[in-house]
Amino acid sequence: MDLPCKDKKPLLLHVVTIPGTLLSFFQGQIDYMKKNGFEVAAISSDGKQVALVEQKYNIKVYPVPMRRGISIFTDIVSLLNLFRTIKSLHPTIANFHTAKASFLGIIAAYFAGVPIRIFTLHGLRSSSTTSGLQKKIIDFTEKLVCRLATKVFVVSNSVYNEALNRNYRSPGGMKVLVNGTCNGIDAKEIFNPEKYPKTVRSQMRLKYGIPEDATVLCYVGRIVKDKGIIELTKAWSKLRTEFDNLYLLMVGEYETADAVGEQVEKILHNDKRVIITGWVQNMPEHYLAADIVTLPTYREGFPYSPLESAAMGLAIVATRVIGCVDAVEDNHTGILVPPADFEALYEAIKKLLIDKSLREKLGKNARQRVLNKFAPEQIWKALFDEYIDIMRQCNIS
Repeated sequence: MDLPCKDKKPLLLHVVTIPGTLLSFFQGQIDYMKKNGFEVAAISSDGKQVALVEQKYNIKVYPVPMRRGISIFTDIVSLLNLFRTIKSLHPTIANFHTAKASFLGIIAAYFAGVPIRIFTLHGLRSSSTTSGLQKKIIDFTEKLVCRLATKVFVVSNSVYNEALNRNYRSPGGMKVLVNGTCNGIDAKEIFNPEKYPKTVRSQMRLKYGIPEDATVLCYVGRIVKDKGIIELTKAWSKLRTEFDNLYLLMVGEYETADAVGEQVEKILHNDKRVIITGWVQNMPEHYLAADIVTLPTYREGFPYSPLESAAMGLAIVATRVIGCVDAVEDNHTGILVPPADFEALYEAIKKLLIDKSLREKLGKNARQRVLNKFAPEQIWKALFDEYIDIMRQCNIS
């Protein structure tokens, strides 16, 4: 399809809560949209990663402070700033991602008169980790965002089914693009172990003080309760006593919201065989240093670490929750265990530690699945075609 606009390029505006999301979710996609006729810009909270985004994608990022948690006064200020910024930019399409940016941003865009408001539903925050009044508030905000959206794109089939069960509706409907995810995985160029020198594994291990002959269990993501870090710490405490040469590589950083607590932090920090890297850019190199990946999360939309690690040929132990069931085929590309069950997590990881041939088989299957089902070009084209179709339905020319 071709863009219906003939006089000038339509502005596609992505709105996210933090700039790191732009680095994580849009590899290749922004360039694709620009090459096919869109002007692209973004809004996010300010931070050190804004400059990286602008340099990497050659787009303008407009800073609007937003907090992840609920804060009535700061949220009102953010809403007003979002309204002013969006109104001044006059986007043809505004695409909203992540909870706070979507809730405040789509309200601002609605009153600013943005003709096309797309909500990318990355997951359901009102799932198993919330209860009572908090659950009701989050459920209300998610449903409101869907109602105000021109159309909703859902990142996985399991999220889509759960959203329908909860009566989430949008005027233009909800849809999963291709096989899910918001951007696919580049398993040919970026997340391809064959593209990296054999020495990278040794170099990464040397950087973090990990012996060459060690076995490395890797976790990738925010270090918070919601990701199952408490269960991972308990499982690790058992595993480390049984496997003297096992190391835990945690690629991520602590966050104050949903903090894991002082006791867990103390255990992890005082263990010389636990490495916490903080935020990194070179994820493929970190996967090359690993042997097994784990994601003991409580909830997801469509998590990327299982697909990234799969593309790198690594088996994963994840939880059987919404999102993860789309990313991992149980006993084919990895092992799924019940959430919040550290004993099951421990047993599954132990099984892969003992059986090297099994983890290599699962890793091989995992890489082939990513190549077959999650090529990013498929997602980009499907999304572009949807944008064009909606523009025509809205008589934008």
